[in-house]
Amino acid sequence: MFRSILTALIGALALCATFMAGTATAQDYLIRSGDTLRIEVLEDPSLNRSVLVAPDGNFTMPLAGGVRAGGQTIASVQRAVAAQLTPNFASAPNVYVALERRRASTGTFVAPTVTVFVVGEAGNPGKMEVEPGTTVLQAFGLMGGFSKFAAIKRIQLHRDGKIHKLNYKAIEQGTESGATVLADGDVLVVPQRKLFE
Repeated sequence: MFRSILTALIGALALCATFMAGTATAQDYLIRSGDTLRIEVLEDPSLNRSVLVAPDGNFTMPLAGGVRAGGQTIASVQRAVAAQLTPNFASAPNVYVALERRRASTGTFVAPTVTVFVVGEAGNPGKMEVEPGTTVLQAFGLMGGFSKFAAIKRIQLHRDGKIHKLNYKAIEQGTESGATVLADGDVLVVPQRKLFE
């Protein structure tokens, strides 16, 4: 009886030690060039973004400028971003930084991707992983165009709680630009055409 309790206690302590080691590793991880960080600013969602740490160990973001990340912990980068954003806010903003993707262990750089969702009357609706810099017009091609029921003059781009209207017909004719660059988490909604549309 005593031996089984002792064995269970040792197992629990080993599990706890493993968990604590994993937590410490995440907290103590030193950011490297090629890592991708996710930054969220509670007071201004338009600043939310994924950033790639450049070979010099820095990244840039609006209102904060250049931020040193290479060799720093997540917590120290979080404090640095908040400090550099503070002059632009009435009070210090709430900033959250997370390691979104580590650089490949081989030392090669892993190209970041942007996740976009397509719903409605698209050729291939669903989740798309695209390269940074991909435009709306390019996304239309990647999603396989539109179904025959698509209302192509009323396409919507949902971003950070705002809806932007897109008119594919106008883009096709050159009277509207399709050069809007997609951001991570964007949702493209292709509504169904009305009866006489």
